[in-house]
Amino acid sequence: QVQLVESGGGLVQPGGSLRLSCAASGFTFRNYAMSWYRQVLGKERELVAAIFSAGGSTNYADSVKGRFTISRDNAKSTVYLQMNSLKPEDTAVYYCKAQRAVAYWGQGTQVTVSS
Repeated sequence: QVQLVESGGGLVQPGGSLRLSCAASGFTFRNYAMSWYRQVLGKERELVAAIFSAGGSTNYADSVKGRFTISRDNAKSTVYLQMNSLKPEDTAVYYCKAQRAVAYWGQGTQVTVSS
């Protein structure tokens, strides 16, 4: 059974940091591209960052470049999103996605940036 379980969300003040984790099981993690998306109620889900299976190359949305870092640990079947210098506009539900021939999604974790 495929599972993607996100954790690490919460409430943080502007300028603060959070690290999200996504623990995967039920598929060969190292063969999948992994990404983080976010969604605000009433808006479309948007890609935040992606890391590819071969070589670990990464892509970022312009809005998070220089502030967020995606990484993966294939031995632990886990992908991370380190978020620094958080802004109120980063507030959203963050989802983990695994992609190869098919896509798998996690259930999401809420990130709220507010003073």
